[in-house]
Amino acid sequence: MKFIIAIIKPFKLDEVREALSAIGIAGMTVSEVKGFGRQKGQTEIYRGAEYSTNMLPKVKIEIAASDALAPQVVETIQQTASTDSIGDGKIFVLDLASTTRIRTGESGDNAL
Repeated sequence: MKFIIAIIKPFKLDEVREALSAIGIAGMTVSEVKGFGRQKGQTEIYRGAEYSTNMLPKVKIEIAASDALAPQVVETIQQTASTDSIGDGKIFVLDLASTTRIRTGESGDNAL
């Protein structure tokens, strides 16, 4: 099993969620986060004063997927979340040692 973490632009969330549902992803965890990478933040004007923010709003998606489905999940997120501009985000793939469904006690791929 794989644990996939994707950091994407917030306005792309609905498109990514729909695309992942279409390939069989039944669940995910979504968090609103802030961060920066090569964008290095942005300059904004508030009440006539210009100030710089170094943390940009992003969305973090966490998905547990079978080994067989993980490459398709990564490809789907990459294609759907891309705007071909700086700040599109990152995808991280980690090995997932175990999964247990609390309600039934099922484990492994059956718990997904």
